[in-house]
Amino acid sequence: MKSFLISDNRDTWVGMRLAGINGIIIHEKDELLEALNAARKDEEIGLIIMTEKIVDLAKDEIMEFKLKVARPLIIEIPDRHGTMRSENAITNYIRESVGIRI
Repeated sequence: MKSFLISDNRDTWVGMRLAGINGIIIHEKDELLEALNAARKDEEIGLIIMTEKIVDLAKDEIMEFKLKVARPLIIEIPDRHGTMRSENAITNYIRESVGIRI
């Protein structure tokens, strides 16, 4: 299985390329949804890596995708400037996804 990066940041893209991960740089919501659908159709891609800013462009659509589609797995990473999320981001994600308060 391959990994694929969807980023808004050139530095993140270059870093991932150095690690052997292909990807694209985008800045618009429609480009993001197109890239997500194309990556989903590629049978070789098992992991989609997205920067936090990219996820924020289409948060609802990506959350729905995460909940309904088993493959590829989507993970969210900070860019080189660090995370924009609160320290309780994972707890909030679990609460939103599963409905369990931990």
